[in-house]
Amino acid sequence: MENFDIIVIGSGMGGLVCADLLGREGFKVCVLEKNKQIGGTLQTYVRDKVIFDSGVHYLGGLSKGQNLYQIFQYLGIMDKLKLQQQDVDGFDKILIEGDDNEYVFAQGYENFIQKLLIHFPDEEQALRIYCDKIKEICDKFPLYNLRSSNDFNEKSGVLEIDTKAFIDSITTNEKLRGILAANNALYAGQADKTPLYVHALILNSYIESSWKCVDGGSQIARLIAKNIRAQGGEIIRNCEVKKIVEENGVASYVELADGSRMYAKQFISNMHPVKTLEITDTPLIKNAYRNRLKSLENSVSAFTINIVFKKDTFKYIKHNYYCGREGYVWTTADHTEENWPLGYAIFCGASSKSPEYADGLSILAYMRYDEVAAWQDTFNTVAQVNDRGETYNQFKTRKAEILLDAVERKFPGLRDCIKSYYVATPLSYRDYIGNGDGSLYGIVKDYKHPLKTFISPRTKLPNLYLTGQNLNLHGILGAAMSGIVTCCALLGNDQIINKIRNA
Repeated sequence: MENFDIIVIGSGMGGLVCADLLGREGFKVCVLEKNKQIGGTLQTYVRDKVIFDSGVHYLGGLSKGQNLYQIFQYLGIMDKLKLQQQDVDGFDKILIEGDDNEYVFAQGYENFIQKLLIHFPDEEQALRIYCDKIKEICDKFPLYNLRSSNDFNEKSGVLEIDTKAFIDSITTNEKLRGILAANNALYAGQADKTPLYVHALILNSYIESSWKCVDGGSQIARLIAKNIRAQGGEIIRNCEVKKIVEENGVASYVELADGSRMYAKQFISNMHPVKTLEITDTPLIKNAYRNRLKSLENSVSAFTINIVFKKDTFKYIKHNYYCGREGYVWTTADHTEENWPLGYAIFCGASSKSPEYADGLSILAYMRYDEVAAWQDTFNTVAQVNDRGETYNQFKTRKAEILLDAVERKFPGLRDCIKSYYVATPLSYRDYIGNGDGSLYGIVKDYKHPLKTFISPRTKLPNLYLTGQNLNLHGILGAAMSGIVTCCALLGNDQIINKIRNA
């Protein structure tokens, strides 16, 4: 079988970025993807001729010169993407049950402040402290600003700040405290755990500029894949890696589900680090390290309803909604069977078919993996179709109706617009994304133990590297940056960062 310089296991954003960047550096790269569709959370699927995103509902940092723009510009895809900027005066709108106001998060920091001052006229000082702190923290992360720096001390001073504690410190207004944290479903925020840097890096990206992919985010994966092939690389789908085999102190080959082997000089795994170690049989990776990674908590999963609308019944909205019950903003994932959902998010897909009416809508609410544990021994994807059984279908329908009832309270008449709907649970995310428990954002970050959840791209096998959202930050921007980190580690220098900055 053909030998490659580098094999990349998994075609999530981190893996694709690695393959594209290293192809540009002259390496012969092969990407192996177990699913029918590449892209990880960039995957889309079509129901009743409507495109739904599986995970990427909106993107930040895509205005000229901003960080994700520069990455896409260097990859040569920026001008080919079909994008739509969200409403400048409100990319996210916050709703609270029992409160008729819409609290708006606007693009641009001054705009952000002014829009919130409408409802909180006495809180200008708090809002300015908040925005200044967000910008200050973001400036401490060199890679986020596409700067080359190996000085860990630059950011070490801001790693041990708790998001909730910081927000509580700048205002005594309980309503404002709740609003500033209200879209924390973007990072599965937890009180006394989520570091402020996670909140800051993600929120800053959207405040700078907020965008939707028209007709779905899979276009990003397709365009990067085209680059990889144009550079002489290969992408093999429906190709599951079962083992990474070490010989003489280095990764030698991967063994596939059909028993065949593929050899390379270097290997990059875009799988969850725990999954990577599970399939890597070597005494060089000590049990202490394996157990440390296994002990890290994964973020919560989700229950999602994807709605197909009757034609021209639901007006398109150029923003997202986050709705919750007052007082539960930090404990939305701690729901019970009786009070679920404590909150939900609404994303309206941008379609090229009609600028005025939406053809689909996604509603996302937290769901823990233990809630679907009864069916955890089942597996179902497009490539490997299996019925999870009637009790599972009944569970999905019951939960969907409860969630629709909750949304209908804020959006009366929504049900009248529905032609059909389709449901995804933590098992869907698990089977398509390939993590063990359907986790939305991978490993949970903890301000009390910041270094514990920073995972190096290097392993004890000198030619096996890690990449993906679990390394430093999740999301398309975070995963893309993890790809850059991995490439810098493999190449032994950070020249790629300078190339991207100057693209």
